[in-house]
Amino acid sequence: MFKLIKNVAVYTPDELGVNDILIAGKSIAKIAKHIDVKGLDIEVFDYKGKMAIPGLIDNHVHVCGGGGEASYQSRITDIDITQFQKAGITSVIGVLGTDGYTRSMENLIAKTKALNEQGMTAYALTGSYQVPVKTLTKSITDDLLFVKEIIGTGEIAVSDHRSSHPSHDAFVRLLSETHVAGLLSGKSGVTNIHIGGGKAGLTPLIDVLEKTDVPVSKIHPTHINRSKALLEAGIAYSKKYHATIDFTTYLGKEDDDLSASKAFKKALAKGVDLKNITFSSDGQGSLPIFDDDKRFIKMGIGQVQSLFESLRSVVLDENIDLTKALYPVTKNTARIFQLKQKGELRVGFDADIVIIDSDYRMVNSFYLGKAVKKTPLIF
Repeated sequence: MFKLIKNVAVYTPDELGVNDILIAGKSIAKIAKHIDVKGLDIEVFDYKGKMAIPGLIDNHVHVCGGGGEASYQSRITDIDITQFQKAGITSVIGVLGTDGYTRSMENLIAKTKALNEQGMTAYALTGSYQVPVKTLTKSITDDLLFVKEIIGTGEIAVSDHRSSHPSHDAFVRLLSETHVAGLLSGKSGVTNIHIGGGKAGLTPLIDVLEKTDVPVSKIHPTHINRSKALLEAGIAYSKKYHATIDFTTYLGKEDDDLSASKAFKKALAKGVDLKNITFSSDGQGSLPIFDDDKRFIKMGIGQVQSLFESLRSVVLDENIDLTKALYPVTKNTARIFQLKQKGELRVGFDADIVIIDSDYRMVNSFYLGKAVKKTPLIF
């Protein structure tokens, strides 16, 4: 039941210095310079010279697999928990994406429950690209009220040739219902918005904020680093409306200026509030490439490992302090999606802990207090 992590530099994300961390069951019981456990039956992990950070939270993963844009044979398989373990991701929010037809909310919730049974923490968003939203029950409200795992809606596509092109009124109704359902259920009530490469860009979101009373905190757009133009627009949008934005960590492979780490550095330099930025992997999602006529060219697969790689890149390539680098993958995500007891190393919080070395590589991780490896090993 008890575990002790000794001699580790603790980042909450804020830097606490070298401490011991006592785990009782699934929670952090104490963080102190020295914790005496004499006489206790306890498992001890000595990580002198290592660092402890909160477990990463990935707010956008196609846990059932993505695909379909290149017909049936392009469907991608569901994700295995070992992929999360190798990436230091202890909590995940699952989404459906493009395919809300051969994939279903039943699939998504079953997979979410399976990941929870396997020892990590998994949530889900109701719906897919399409509007009207395809829910598990009869409505978004009922999904949030009566299904524990469902905490919001998404990913809803706008400004994309694969979008269902919802009208302004339909879009507002969707956002409003999700918001109110969140209030009634004590959940985030956030809608994840897929921003494509279309002409409208962020205009559908701006129209909502300018013309309605939908709270800006309930709209979370992703793929903001899709293009240089969208990145600039996203930075301006976040600053003007004090809005949250999400950078996708698989992006930037062909144009390094669009990597999540460089987008993060640029956004901070231009005055975006650190607390309003998150990273997500789009893991296990299909990554189709289309030509100018929207004809399919080739397919890739999003990797959840990119979330941890982007964290390392922020520190090592962009020379941003680890305390700031952690916010988009831990504390910010927990706050935006109201994931209580997640995103920080604090007494009473879940014991989701990742141990890294001086090169910012993973050594071990703890999921709700359970160690993935009994002895320190480099993945």
